[in-house]
Amino acid sequence: MNFLSIFVLIPLLMLAGLWAARGIKAIRGVMVTGASALLIASVVLTFLYLGERSAGNTAEMLFRADTLWYAPLHISYSVGVDGISVAMLLLSAVIVFTGTFASWRLQPLTKEYFLWFTLLSMGVFGFFISVDLFTMFMFYEIALIPMYLLIGVWGSGRKEYAAMKLTLMLMGGSAFLLIGILGIYFGSGATTMNLLEIAQLHNIPFAQQCIWFPLTFLGFGVLGALFPFHTWSPDGHASAPTAVSMLHAGVLMKLGGYGCFRIAMYLMPEAANELSWIFLILTGISVVYGAFSACVQTDLKYINAYSSVSHCGLVLFAILMLNQTAATGAILQMLSHGLMTALFFALIGMIYGRTHTRDVRELAGLMKVMPFLSVCYVIAGLANLGLPGLSGFIAEMTIFVGSFQNNDVFHRTLTIIACSSIVITAVYILRLVGKILYGTCTNKHHLELTDATWDERVAVICLIVCVAGLGMAPFWVSHMIGESVLPVVSQLIP
Repeated sequence: MNFLSIFVLIPLLMLAGLWAARGIKAIRGVMVTGASALLIASVVLTFLYLGERSAGNTAEMLFRADTLWYAPLHISYSVGVDGISVAMLLLSAVIVFTGTFASWRLQPLTKEYFLWFTLLSMGVFGFFISVDLFTMFMFYEIALIPMYLLIGVWGSGRKEYAAMKLTLMLMGGSAFLLIGILGIYFGSGATTMNLLEIAQLHNIPFAQQCIWFPLTFLGFGVLGALFPFHTWSPDGHASAPTAVSMLHAGVLMKLGGYGCFRIAMYLMPEAANELSWIFLILTGISVVYGAFSACVQTDLKYINAYSSVSHCGLVLFAILMLNQTAATGAILQMLSHGLMTALFFALIGMIYGRTHTRDVRELAGLMKVMPFLSVCYVIAGLANLGLPGLSGFIAEMTIFVGSFQNNDVFHRTLTIIACSSIVITAVYILRLVGKILYGTCTNKHHLELTDATWDERVAVICLIVCVAGLGMAPFWVSHMIGESVLPVVSQLIP
């Protein structure tokens, strides 16, 4: 069996184990065992990948395997990874592991919740290891479908509305995506759906690229919170349970940026060069609009949700700059945002579980009654606003340096406008930290407030270590990513 298939096999075994489990201890045991196995497998894969590269293996994708599924349409179970895929798998494993501990005390219907959570995780892992267009789309849909039930059943607030809105908008994006994928397949005249082989043929007519590129980019861009198709994101994040918000914002939204780069940009480079300016304007709006919207929110989850719109907008913004530095920054931003937004949502869920409110106007003085959670919230905020030494700084600096390399007025003007989001982010983060953490605690439950439990500390500490580790030692990651970005960027440079 190919090593990469273990990332699909482990979730399948977890589903079987959860189905057979009886009692909360057995359910927790299955989840911790499976999540730990996924984390170990991703770390082992990272070392194996780095070892292959250091040994001089120059193949674009490593650990390849192909098994024919459906001959008439040349659909295969084709898997393989490069540095970008390895980084995304590592991020996904960390979020699933920490999300398991963040859901440790979830009630009711614990088994059913973890069944859908695991199915969502399997879709994410399968997507990142696939190199066949249909297989990628299949895992993409597997990752989206559980969101409706996870939010609609276990969510809060206007959960039915949020679940339906999210599902309809993302399925609309999937319709665009499916049309784009079929257009790529038939337009290329290929006898395979393997994206590497389609890229090597490089024979999709320019006129057809100009049709399929916008559809494919929009299809993935909806999940990446592309303006004006971002409106599902704040409602979905605000209503989702804690671990689902962590996985959704931390990993699922990264499928959008990954797909735009891996499929739309890679397979249709001429159309990307011709039409990128349109999507650059839309992503620039996302970056600034998301930051301004976060400033005026009073719900902690909505603040972080709009912040995610802004930071995910930076991912698409950097990809569309069509150079290696900016694209490397985009992948670093995916990693950084995934970690710090998961940390934020975890902390918000823990605070809400104690104070029974997410309204900023009703929170104050939390530093005195829950110092551990408060200090962790400060660290998350500093990472979000780009403090040097944490992951946000290295990612955003790489993006803006790469974006400014385009020596023309249009690109540099958009870069300067996007840079303003840093200042706006600093405003709402510092104001938020000062409001909810300091002063006199006014919450009506303040006499009952307690600090983090052991399971919550495991989740939070793991995420903080990753945020600090990426910020202080980013070079091995950026080198791994940069090598894998080059084959795509080399086709984009006119």
